[in-house]
Amino acid sequence: MPSRRADNTLVFKVVFWGPSMGGKTCALEWIYQKEGLASGKLQSITDPTGRTLFFDRVVAKVSNVVFQTYTVAGQRRHKYQRKTVLKGSDALVFVWDSSSDQWEENIFSLKELLNFYGPKVMPGADGNTEVPLVLMANKRDLPNPTPIDKIREVLNAAKLSNVLIYETIAITGVNVKRAFVFSAREAVLRHYMRLQSGATVPKAE
Repeated sequence: MPSRRADNTLVFKVVFWGPSMGGKTCALEWIYQKEGLASGKLQSITDPTGRTLFFDRVVAKVSNVVFQTYTVAGQRRHKYQRKTVLKGSDALVFVWDSSSDQWEENIFSLKELLNFYGPKVMPGADGNTEVPLVLMANKRDLPNPTPIDKIREVLNAAKLSNVLIYETIAITGVNVKRAFVFSAREAVLRHYMRLQSGATVPKAE
């Protein structure tokens, strides 16, 4: 659930999730540097190879709504950092690495996400989810990227047939903004659906 600032601005949390070196930070940098959606400073802590050590973060704004936008560290050993960053997310963008040799890492990352957040991203009886999830099939400029129908088979097997797939190239921004804006819009829609049912919005700290 989003929080509300003293000036009544709603603040949502969006998290880019996925395996290491799949393009999460690159996508966030594109939103920050090229699309004009993010403000302030891109916060990033990386190791010498460029891998995120804890998270990357920017503040993005769509219309009059603010989105605290994070990436997680994708390497397997950073499990507990990922779980901490994931907490309280209002929308998720799974960045699937289309490199054929990263298939197992994608599967591992998806299983871990479902272990942490499964009930929130699974469709309920009405077909809606508590937290929207969209998938960026990234690196589609590779010579032989993983076929989209294979990714769809994985999602269907995980009971995530509702998840929308965007084919992206994060280094050039192809469909990155579309994926982000879709997830952000869905988070806002779910918030107002909850308000109609009588939920209250906590104040931001």
